[in-house]
Amino acid sequence: MKEHVVPPMAPQTTEGHLGDLPARNAQRQPHRAAFTVKGPGGQWSDITASEFAADVASLARGLVGAGIAPGDRVGIMSATRYEWTLVDFALWAAGAAGVPIYESSSAEQIQWILSDSGATGVFLEKDAHVRLLESVRDELPSLTHVWRVDDLRELREAGSGVSDDALAAARAGQNRDSLATIIYTSGTTGRPKGCELTHGNFLDLCENTVARLGTVVSRDGASTLLFLPIAHVFARYIQVLCVEGEARMGHSADIKNVLDDFAAFRPTFILAVPRVFEKIYNSSEAKASGDGKGAIFHRAAATAIAYSRAMDGGRPGLALRAQHKVFDKLVYSKLRAAMGGQVEYAVSGGAPLGERLGHFFRGIGVTILEGYGLTETTAPLCVNVPERIKIGTVGPPLPGTSVRVADDGEILVQGVGVFRNYHDNAEATASAISDGWFHTGDLGELDEDGYLRITGRKKEILVTAGGKNVAPAVLEDRLRAHPLVSQCMVVGDGKPFIGALVTLDEEMLPTWAANHGLDGITLEQALDDPTVHEHIQEAVDRANKAVSKAESIRKWRLIDHDFTEETGHLTPSLKLRRAEVMRDYNSEVESLYS
Repeated sequence: MKEHVVPPMAPQTTEGHLGDLPARNAQRQPHRAAFTVKGPGGQWSDITASEFAADVASLARGLVGAGIAPGDRVGIMSATRYEWTLVDFALWAAGAAGVPIYESSSAEQIQWILSDSGATGVFLEKDAHVRLLESVRDELPSLTHVWRVDDLRELREAGSGVSDDALAAARAGQNRDSLATIIYTSGTTGRPKGCELTHGNFLDLCENTVARLGTVVSRDGASTLLFLPIAHVFARYIQVLCVEGEARMGHSADIKNVLDDFAAFRPTFILAVPRVFEKIYNSSEAKASGDGKGAIFHRAAATAIAYSRAMDGGRPGLALRAQHKVFDKLVYSKLRAAMGGQVEYAVSGGAPLGERLGHFFRGIGVTILEGYGLTETTAPLCVNVPERIKIGTVGPPLPGTSVRVADDGEILVQGVGVFRNYHDNAEATASAISDGWFHTGDLGELDEDGYLRITGRKKEILVTAGGKNVAPAVLEDRLRAHPLVSQCMVVGDGKPFIGALVTLDEEMLPTWAANHGLDGITLEQALDDPTVHEHIQEAVDRANKAVSKAESIRKWRLIDHDFTEETGHLTPSLKLRRAEVMRDYNSEVESLYS
């Protein structure tokens, strides 16, 4: 058993409340641009710290005037936008707790989250959300308020008679031990469990992050554009981190427009999941190949990776530095410009990034700080730090966090971000927390410097008929790096060898096909095309290099439909629902072994 303990860097206290942050920031720097918001016409405008504090106080008075009491839970179902953050902080300022709901959630999921949390109110964004709620409204007797995110005037008017003293009294009994939110897990197995996170979980973790990573998140001019769903704990944590660290924040509701929004907003750091970085790389490679510059891009990519690897050993040699300088003008500067031109750091979480992408992006001048965390840990419990990055690891524990690797390889954690319990589920809480340690269900190893490497998921380990234990994530992450591959799932539990189901990336297919002499090929045709099969096999062969022969993929099959959240095969945070895939594609799996 190995263990690494990092003491807190921020002062430990029981005082403080998330609802206090807007007023504190307004007092410190009232004219600082706290947010930059995209208007209906596509124009961006600043909201100062004092304006945000006034917005929060006005909406919080409305909540108190409408009857929301301290400790009440209120749902929030909306795309990523300024109003999401505004409502969240207004609820905290009124002593209430927000309960996030993914905007893609079904009626059944909405009903479960609102009923299990005991929500008395909910904020909705779209007409479709209202229709879904209405279909289950009879099953929600505690729900007395429904508000629209686009029209908060009526709610503000409800607070016209609520004084500042009454608002202060609403959260007077709240402190760091008070409930801040209930975030429901993605539900890869069974019904989602509600993680109760406190004000202290967010505040203590954010304060320690600012103390450790201030050069990234709170230096002068620091800013980020949030485009991940704020319903996810990772984005929710970054939202609080920006307010705590006084970094300028923007919101982008549609990932299809994110590059245009990057250009307008010009963030200094971004956060994303590995799939976003894979898309940036693959689309850049495809575009270069389509313009007849594929060879240049590949040489530039190889140089960037070599340059980054050389940085780990000291300083790149003279010849490599010269090559890197040439490609910086030809390729790297354009890639940085596509991300707004000012991005120095990117924070990656949610899944393993892979060493190739980590070295590529650092080599072009955008250092990815890969981290690791769960809903139950208020997002990050480990993250790489700028002064010493170990690509391929998720870094050391953040201050105030302890990581232990049990004898069976499971990662156990304690710390300021660890949740207090699952809502109304004592059995699940007792199963997850033993002797004061939260059992993550993930497998990993600590190196001599206390850096953590994720090696797999305990519950997802496949055991072949020959008794070989196989961690599917290693193979899946490498397979998804190919531009043609959208999703894949490694199979083989109880089978004689390892196989895989693979889906094609319909968005990338036209560009890739045109670059490989298959212009105009349809998805249906691609499923049986020899050239497509040849390239998928090459991707499989590359993935197999990371594992032993007994763990390698022997056979694979292309699936005619992608695994998506809409089909029920992915969670909102893009994790595979393996049981659902196995249920719906059992015959395809069996055909691999027939």
